[in-house]
Amino acid sequence: MTAPAPRLLVGLEVHLQLKTRTKCFSACPVSTSGEPNALVDAVVLGLPGALPVLNREAVRLAVRTGLALGCTIADVTKWDRKNYFYPDLPKGYQISQYDQPLCVEGAVEIQDDAGGLKRIRIRRAHLEEDTGKSFHDEQGTKSRIDFNRAGTPLLEIVSEPDIASAGEAERYLEALREIVAYVGTSDGNMQAGNMRCEPNVNLVYENGDRTPIVEIKNLNSVHNVGLAIRFETQRQSTAYAERGETGQNTARSTRGWDDVQGTTVHMRAKESADDYRYFPEPDLPPLRLTRAWVEGEREALPELPRARRARYRATLGLSEYDAGVLTASRALADWFEAVLPAPAGARDPKAAANWVSTELLRHLNESETSLAAVGLAPQELGELLDLVSTGTINLKTARDLFRELVADGGSAATLVKQRGLAQVSDEGTLETACQAAIAGQPQAAQEFRAGQEKAFGRLVGAALKALGGKGNPALVQATLRRLLAAPGG
Repeated sequence: MTAPAPRLLVGLEVHLQLKTRTKCFSACPVSTSGEPNALVDAVVLGLPGALPVLNREAVRLAVRTGLALGCTIADVTKWDRKNYFYPDLPKGYQISQYDQPLCVEGAVEIQDDAGGLKRIRIRRAHLEEDTGKSFHDEQGTKSRIDFNRAGTPLLEIVSEPDIASAGEAERYLEALREIVAYVGTSDGNMQAGNMRCEPNVNLVYENGDRTPIVEIKNLNSVHNVGLAIRFETQRQSTAYAERGETGQNTARSTRGWDDVQGTTVHMRAKESADDYRYFPEPDLPPLRLTRAWVEGEREALPELPRARRARYRATLGLSEYDAGVLTASRALADWFEAVLPAPAGARDPKAAANWVSTELLRHLNESETSLAAVGLAPQELGELLDLVSTGTINLKTARDLFRELVADGGSAATLVKQRGLAQVSDEGTLETACQAAIAGQPQAAQEFRAGQEKAFGRLVGAALKALGGKGNPALVQATLRRLLAAPGG
């Protein structure tokens, strides 16, 4: 009998760079560009006599993120020195939070592997300063250090080990990235380094055995997080089966991710809190937050993406797919909603969704431009939709106008009037064109009368051609069917 598969436990530590203009404890600017070691000052470098001063905006963004994640915000929190010696830590310690974190007990909702809803609990989210960055050559003989990143405000978000697969880890990170981008606290871009992730992975067997917890470093994409967890799951399973490695006989460890080989590699034994010799930061007083200030930040939060998708499905009647596409970014969702109001009430949300999710996004992808650079305003697209819904222009004309307007802006109604693009809806003109189409396509007319519906398309095409492409398709079809059904028609 095959033994049951072990249960995978994954907890994620996510380090999120906050979007401040200056660093966490000094007035030194934050930037992703600049010459190496240009964005440093006495506080960042830990020079004698330099004292830290807390960045208020960093606290606000950290609290805003915590609230978006459903966390409880502490009334009082304090700062601690986390001591370790590594080349990219200029002071020899990091100002962080140990036993009194700013945010506790939140959650992120994701889809589990079975398609159901699952809450990934967040244990804590604390504010700290980032380290510098080390660069090593391929031979491992030379290293360089850039301290420009050191001191950047960092929110470390620690989940409970509720993640049960690599796929769930990937979806958790995508959901987290979406939330912080919506509330404007971080770009959440792993490739740019402003969101970094360290999974903690181990296996639990039916007999109670547990493999030693492994922390995985050097992951620079959501995809690589999934790959690393899958590899580490297999590696730990093999180590247990072949050597009996468990948490009782094998120490916890830190492993790095080799992107080229697609493997994890041993780096060192995992540190414990005692190794860091935490003690209260003597140069910063405890931080006290008023409830009124915290509640003000709560009230200022935008509608979060999951709630927005649910509203689009429930009140606008959109499909789950369309709701997901439209809420992929807050800017796109805001743009879509600005299309809906109309002078006479509200426009068809499904029609608006189709234009935004197809025509607009196609333009953005093909032109490689951002939504902010689009020349067409949401209300101008709404005007174009009105012209289609009233039958003033057909879809082909609308698409042609859209390609022009999205680059240069302007009024669709004005262009239709100036260029004479309105559809032909006059009954007499339509009947003349349809009679000409029937006379010009006698074979198609005969086949249609014999019950061959496909032949009808040839007649419609001939009538529209006779109208110069400006005929109202619905009226053309209705006129043709009336004429073909009439005696002797």
